[in-house]
Amino acid sequence: MKKIGLIALFLGLFTAMNAQDQTDALRYSQVFYQGTARSMAMGNAFGALGADFSSLSTNPAGIGFYRSSEFTVSPEIYSRKTGSTYNGRFGEDARTNFDLSNLGFVLTTKVPEGSSQTPWKFYQFAFGMNRSNTFSNRMFIEGDNQDHSKIDVYLDEAYGVDYRILEDEASGRYGFDLYPAWYVYLIDTIPGYRDQYTSPVPQGGIRQQQSVTTWGSTNEWLFSGGANLNDKLFIGATVGLPFVRYFKESTYTEFDVADTIAGFDYWNYKERLTTKGWGINLKLGVIVWPVDWLRLGAAFHTPTAFYDLTDYYTTTTDAKLGPDYNVKSSPNGQYNYSLTTPLRAIGSMGIIVGKYGLLSADYEFVNYATARLRAPDYTFSDENSVIRNDYQSTYNLRFGTEWRYTNFSFRGGYAIYGSPYANQQNNGEMRTYSFGLGYNEGNFGLDLAYVHGSMQQDYYLYSSENYTTNATKQDLNSNNFVLTLRTKF
Repeated sequence: MKKIGLIALFLGLFTAMNAQDQTDALRYSQVFYQGTARSMAMGNAFGALGADFSSLSTNPAGIGFYRSSEFTVSPEIYSRKTGSTYNGRFGEDARTNFDLSNLGFVLTTKVPEGSSQTPWKFYQFAFGMNRSNTFSNRMFIEGDNQDHSKIDVYLDEAYGVDYRILEDEASGRYGFDLYPAWYVYLIDTIPGYRDQYTSPVPQGGIRQQQSVTTWGSTNEWLFSGGANLNDKLFIGATVGLPFVRYFKESTYTEFDVADTIAGFDYWNYKERLTTKGWGINLKLGVIVWPVDWLRLGAAFHTPTAFYDLTDYYTTTTDAKLGPDYNVKSSPNGQYNYSLTTPLRAIGSMGIIVGKYGLLSADYEFVNYATARLRAPDYTFSDENSVIRNDYQSTYNLRFGTEWRYTNFSFRGGYAIYGSPYANQQNNGEMRTYSFGLGYNEGNFGLDLAYVHGSMQQDYYLYSSENYTTNATKQDLNSNNFVLTLRTKF
């Protein structure tokens, strides 16, 4: 059971009765900061710098550096390509989408000069959105399996279950996999038995394929306030309202590639999943500017409480067995649950080189083992146990630099998002390289950024107590082009 729990962390198989699991907890707990083109070009290492709307998502004290009001909008083009090697065969696919990485307003109030009422120099309030994760991806996996079929997993699950129970619960726990497989004759009772099954699909010697398309994002709506104390101390707070939209369409296929298996041609299992929901968190930050060339920042993010996540899901199974073709769709499933993500702590440093440029670095701590799933009618004890045992605490490092010449700024960045998996079960480490260009003219600014990300991971087509596919080795590469328009008022 321990082995199955580990593999479930990276499993591509979605089963309706266990639709909410540790994989979902990780998906909505991970944050790969986006925002403005300036920040993204510098690896989002803005925790000690400020005066950029992206900093409201990392260290909200950065709002204290604003001396005028500002509006920003950042459209982007995001593309990800996934290469998959399964049992010696290679498959590749990609997806590109256009969206908004950032939209923000900052309103600044200056304390009148010479005022003896307060030591504060500026107050700021801001609201808007920064994107914190993008789910856009498309992958294709293909390979020959000489040992077993996904139908063998069904046979394991159906063993000891009376076929009449499968039929009685066609709209319940068996209605998304076992009953459709029964309906289209992928599994059938052994003569003389009502709870033992056989299948026309051979145990191995077949070609397996899976295509998966995902899209959507986590966009965090932000409401922030901050203040500037004598240009030495800057404080800020953000109430974050992240909104999740996750969409998945998947088709799994097994077929007789050589057309030599009597009574079996192919079968498909198609699934659709939509997840939507809101959450809330609080971010607190402080930046000190002790000397002209050095800034130090610290921030704390409370866990995000996704209090009302809703999954909508459906499956369709079809099979061509000799001359017969049958198809069966599941009912429309829906389930409500909640998720608490890990807290985050960030330490930052910025080195200012006069009016010429700067260097910056962020260190972020997060413990993915503390994420928890909850629901009023289900304990999630098994899933939360896997989270505790198989995820870990890790760090994210972000570095950035900017150098100015006349009205132009030249930027670069590098970031490492550490692996969330304990005991080296999987890779899962994300690295990004970035660079960009900025132009300022009076109250108008234009920024461009390019970010390349890369990650390696293992992916499993299916798993049970007795049957597990070999790992699919995947290389994921993303390219992000961002444009930010800024105007001060």
